[in-house]
Amino acid sequence: MTRLLALETAGETCSVALLDNGSVIERFEQAPRQQTERVLPMVEGVLAEAGFRLADLDGIAFGHGPGAFTGVRVAAAVTQGLAFAADLPVVGVSTLAACALSAQALKVNPHVIACFDARMGELYLGAYECEPGSANAVLCDGLFKPDALPELPCAEWMIVGSGLVYQDALRAAYGASFCVADAHPRAQAVAQLALPAFERGEGVSAEQAQPVYLRDQVIQGAVR
Repeated sequence: MTRLLALETAGETCSVALLDNGSVIERFEQAPRQQTERVLPMVEGVLAEAGFRLADLDGIAFGHGPGAFTGVRVAAAVTQGLAFAADLPVVGVSTLAACALSAQALKVNPHVIACFDARMGELYLGAYECEPGSANAVLCDGLFKPDALPELPCAEWMIVGSGLVYQDALRAAYGASFCVADAHPRAQAVAQLALPAFERGEGVSAEQAQPVYLRDQVIQGAVR
């Protein structure tokens, strides 16, 4: 039995989930630019509802990005702090994969393109074959211009996420019979995606809970 806490704050939402032997307690809120204030109270809430302490957990999973710079950093930093405090291993998973898996609650379709508006005329995009509890990458997460989208195998793709601000370009490239811009990654999906890695003993130390940004110039600009 593996008991996991999961955090996801990379977009305009904030969610925390506790996965315990297949059962899930989750908190999910629309919280643009408020993840820093909301995430720890949500952690306390799910732990209190389950009757657990951090020390009772087997690990912490987090959405490591890509996504909004601040949101991705919040999930990584809070995960590091909690994992250091309780000496727990961590696993980071793709926020795009979590969005793709979360979209299965909207429409059961194994072929999912998850995309986020990356600003600056670009989008983050990944493509997945989804099954209950898993999202296998057909196209690894990348940063793309809407007029230079990567090729994908022919399939009945479902496209989800804020990257649908470029819906015309996405439909032209991939077709897509079902598009949902208001689709978000959830912590429950983060926990489900991380579970196999924890079960294989692939959790890493807290200091290795690092965000994935995909855009070097944003990081360089932040450092300056």
